Amino acid sequence: MKKIGVLTSGGDAPGMNAAIRSVVRKAIYHGVEVYGIKYGYQGLIEGDIEKMELGSVGDIIQRGGTKLYSARSEEFKTEEGQLKGIEQMKKHGIEGLIAIGGDGTFMGAKKITEKGYPCIGVPGTIDNDIPGTDFTIGFDTALNTITDAIDKIRDTATSHERTFIIEVMGRDAGDLALWAGLADGAESIMIPEAQDDFEDIIERLKRGHDRGKKHSIIIVAEGVGSGVDLGRKIDEAAGLESRVTVLGHTQRGGSPSAADRVLASRLGAYAVSLLLNGKAGRMVGIQQNQMVDHDIVEILNTKHSIDLDMYRLSKELSI
Repeated sequence: MKKIGVLTSGGDAPGMNAAIRSVVRKAIYHGVEVYGIKYGYQGLIEGDIEKMELGSVGDIIQRGGTKLYSARSEEFKTEEGQLKGIEQMKKHGIEGLIAIGGDGTFMGAKKITEKGYPCIGVPGTIDNDIPGTDFTIGFDTALNTITDAIDKIRDTATSHERTFIIEVMGRDAGDLALWAGLADGAESIMIPEAQDDFEDIIERLKRGHDRGKKHSIIIVAEGVGSGVDLGRKIDEAAGLESRVTVLGHTQRGGSPSAADRVLASRLGAYAVSLLLNGKAGRMVGIQQNQMVDHDIVEILNTKHSIDLDMYRLSKELSI
């Protein structure tokens, strides 16, 4: 294999640039040309492709977002769109592809592999919702962003003796809410996989208030529902004044943490090694601090699961 492509797709995540850098430099080290594909699979269809050199990825390891930009492509979900993308790879002589992103990105990688072009998926998403890996690129940075915000909010909650509800990202997975809740000592955590009973939340708030507790922190994953709606219900049920903060896209931005830079560098380099060793249709990951790879179809057919022991611990520690 003499030429490979790399793209980022779906939602951006801090550390994607570090992964791109790793792919480019690892490949060039082994005498392989690398072509950057801008705007994900849509850019592949449109031929928005350029050759990358060592200098192309200089000074990006510390930057958030993605140098190659990102976009979702409805067209690439079709047979016609996939064939257009493959024609562009043929035109540029690209023999294999590394796709950085989440499950939607991996579905595209699967389709390309099935059509005879080897593809490796690299998990990049702040939600940490990809099976087969302990952590995804961007999760650690987003988690630190959330905990830093909650630390600041707690100062205000203490000063004004109020209940604060923080809505974090996590449409289908509650990892960010769970880890942040445990890290920040939240009184209640609401996640899609194991929602706290509303009456239990109210009882916890009342119990804390009765023993002299003046403020509380409740973290809710966006997949559970609106933090604003939850705040309104709590005000009515508990008779306590609450405030709501929706962290939104601040969770995706910022310079990647050291952990995410290292993880991204390791995963990107491992993906290149797999391609050069003739592997296709695989997803790379990290388990017990070791690089692993799995069949991408198996990953797509496996449901993400939360660490329920951590969830139970959070409840035990927030009595």
